[in-house]
Amino acid sequence: MRIGFGYDSHRLVPGRTLILGGVSVPNALGPEAHSDGDVLIHALIDALLGACALGDIGRLFPPSDERYRDISSRILLARTLEVLSKGGFRPRNVDATIVLESPRLSPYIEQMRSNLSQDMGIPATAISVKAKTKEGLGLTGQGRAVEAYAVALVEED
Repeated sequence: MRIGFGYDSHRLVPGRTLILGGVSVPNALGPEAHSDGDVLIHALIDALLGACALGDIGRLFPPSDERYRDISSRILLARTLEVLSKGGFRPRNVDATIVLESPRLSPYIEQMRSNLSQDMGIPATAISVKAKTKEGLGLTGQGRAVEAYAVALVEED
């Protein structure tokens, strides 16, 4: 068994859709990003790659590559899981935290867990997604950024 940790953050700007865990969350601001900017999935991808010592999301999907412009992070996750599978690895569970001042994410958490379960081929009971605020501290606390942290347990065949 191997454990990996991942983190991602994006500045929030007008004119972008806020997508978290593959769920479109109604909000006036969305992430400034090359892809869809789903910080939850980006942190998860880094956790999975880290557990397998396979680098990070930027190495696998460089922001300089136009093929990834506005791509769904769920597609990036699927491609990451293919890389893991070829290396003899499979995910077993995930614990993740999204940090966002507003809106409240509780109405969307179960759909995020369901999406990740479907995408990763593991039960939703093996996926934890939590939401926190920064109590007004820093860019995230001021509502100008979104962050996510993830830990993943991966089994080596």
